[in-house]
Amino acid sequence: MKKILFAFLVVTSIVSAQKKDITLEEIWSGAFRTEGMNELNSMNGDYYTLLGFNRDTRSTSVDKYSYKTLEKVETIVDSKNLDNLKYFETYSFNNNETKLLLGVDSEPIYRRSSLGIFFVYDIASKSLQLIDEEKIQEPTFSPDSKKVAYAKGNNIFIKNLETNQLTQITNDGEKNKIINGICDWVYEEEFSFVKAFEWSSDSKNLAFLRFDETEVPTFSMDITGKSLYPTQQVFKYPKAGEKNSVVTLHLFNNESKNISNIDLGDYEYIPRIKWTKDTSTLSATTLNRHQNNLNLFFVNAKTNKATIVLNETDKAYVDIHDNLTFLKDNSFIWTSEKDGFNHIYHYSKEGKLKNQITSGNWEVTSFYGVNEKTKTIYYQSVEDGSINRTVYSVGLNGKNKKRLTNPSGTNRVSFSKNLNYFINTFSDANTPPIYTLHNSEGKQLKEILNNSKLSEELKNFNLSKKEFFILKTENAELNAWILKPADFDQNKEYPLFMTQYSGPGSQSVSNSWNGYNDYWYQHLAQKGYVVVCVDPRGTGFKGRDFKKVTYKELGKYEVIDQIDAAKELGQLPYINKDEIGIWGWSYGGFMSSNCLLKGNDVFKMAIAVAPVTSWRFYDSVYTERYMQTPQENPSGYDENSPLNFASMLNGKFLLAHGSGDDNVHIQNTMRLTNALIEENKPFEQAIYPDRTHGIYRGKNTRLHLYNKMTNFIEQNLGNNKQTLELLKQ
Repeated sequence: MKKILFAFLVVTSIVSAQKKDITLEEIWSGAFRTEGMNELNSMNGDYYTLLGFNRDTRSTSVDKYSYKTLEKVETIVDSKNLDNLKYFETYSFNNNETKLLLGVDSEPIYRRSSLGIFFVYDIASKSLQLIDEEKIQEPTFSPDSKKVAYAKGNNIFIKNLETNQLTQITNDGEKNKIINGICDWVYEEEFSFVKAFEWSSDSKNLAFLRFDETEVPTFSMDITGKSLYPTQQVFKYPKAGEKNSVVTLHLFNNESKNISNIDLGDYEYIPRIKWTKDTSTLSATTLNRHQNNLNLFFVNAKTNKATIVLNETDKAYVDIHDNLTFLKDNSFIWTSEKDGFNHIYHYSKEGKLKNQITSGNWEVTSFYGVNEKTKTIYYQSVEDGSINRTVYSVGLNGKNKKRLTNPSGTNRVSFSKNLNYFINTFSDANTPPIYTLHNSEGKQLKEILNNSKLSEELKNFNLSKKEFFILKTENAELNAWILKPADFDQNKEYPLFMTQYSGPGSQSVSNSWNGYNDYWYQHLAQKGYVVVCVDPRGTGFKGRDFKKVTYKELGKYEVIDQIDAAKELGQLPYINKDEIGIWGWSYGGFMSSNCLLKGNDVFKMAIAVAPVTSWRFYDSVYTERYMQTPQENPSGYDENSPLNFASMLNGKFLLAHGSGDDNVHIQNTMRLTNALIEENKPFEQAIYPDRTHGIYRGKNTRLHLYNKMTNFIEQNLGNNKQTLELLKQ
């Protein structure tokens, strides 16, 4: 018999008497919400600003604080003093911090994009200037603060703040055809940015991307709404193997008013543009369609000539990041996993490798910046264990490495603009977030905020502690955590409920504080379930090979690992191997569906929320990165699709989806529904009208969903006689 290797990081649960149980109503009403700091905006010097809200005057303000003392220095602007603006929702500074962009009436578009009304506030004159009467996107100050560039109606405009003159620099923008300066749906979703234009530091040039999505297939969604007749949302969505937008790079010269086309050779994507320290040199990153060949170009804005300074290839794919940082001499910092783990590199302005700054069998997870005066790099990594996040400093030459935060738990920092100070947010599985101020050497100067009140309140509830362990199967050693009932008795058998996401490069097993789902797992533990989470092969932060083993086979090795994990866990004396269930959302729903079908001798039930049921239905950028196209790799798509294994359903199955999901379309659930109907397989389904991928908008939406799932679990897992008696105790 195989044995599971348990390397517990936390010794297990506390038996509690006369304590309260967590309810779903408490979870989704925000009863266990942590206190936190508003997102801070680091300023020049040792200062930062926060967005303030005055409940008495119902006004908003931008308040300036000192990093050194954490005391408020001044209020830069308060909407109560503005005649034409009762409040604002967003703000951003110009370069020399003499002006502010204030945004109001924000209207979401997709995951990251929005429209809004924007004003320029002049701090010295206390005057307010409306940028445009209509809602616009991504207004951005020119570096000389004399102009604002923005997008409206798929075109780019520049407003001269001194003359109030408006210049429309593109004219061919048209919905579902041409987009200038703003990303199309798939770039926004998969390359994680919206604004596709950038000012040069001398304000003479504006670089921008143009998206021609004319040939991209159209997707439509019915919107139930509240009117007599439903409407449709229609947008361009390139599915795997279909045509993408034709994306091109252009330069607008602010003096000549000419637009130049930049030739970047043969490519499919331009996922990043960024100006270097040289005012006439733009960097542009391109990828081929397989996303395994990346070129970093330097573009001369005077000649429009593009030169490759760095090329990176991979047998699977190359990840896009935001760590490209230019130093004063135009040398640059780059991160890559080319040695098998994600590390930091320093290149000359010609693209020659100067040195590898970090190395080892661990990954850099965030790059914070470089202090050129002290020649020091700041970064976050997993070198203290893949479930932890620790912050380090190291010399630009790779020497004198120093740990700046606690080695265990999760540390996320926000540095001052000059890198003299940072605010650390620390948490672990037992400690809610604590905010502390540190100098650049890591010395703690002050505790800013803790969540001790929440910690005290939680002592009144029947809570179990997470135990982290390594689960060893015949194929891999996998990070995992387990949650047992607070009154756990090792002499009894318990039903097992498994949670996972399992997507490429993701992580669900982390030593960090609770999210909403963690309280739901506590709720289930209170009902007598053992809850376990396992990160299979393909997930992140354990090196390139561990992550990329799933290349061209999404859903194969991850499903094998989850099934093997369930079998191993079923051998534990306190687990009822006949009462094992699994659930997941999005990629996790794809996984839970496959596990129930392919592991029908292991899993008794499953829940899939907003699942992908065939990668043929998902977008080109994400899917082809891991799978190539369905034309090139049909077996990879079809042999891992739940649609083709509907006949194998033996257990109980709940499918839930939002009909307004623009990301994982409800088509996925409906096609699986049809497959199950054709096989005459019983299942349950919950459709949430007009809800998007997160299924959260609208009164009681999340509460309804989690009530539905909880009831389904209780009805279908642990319903044999012995387990029912256990659950009643």
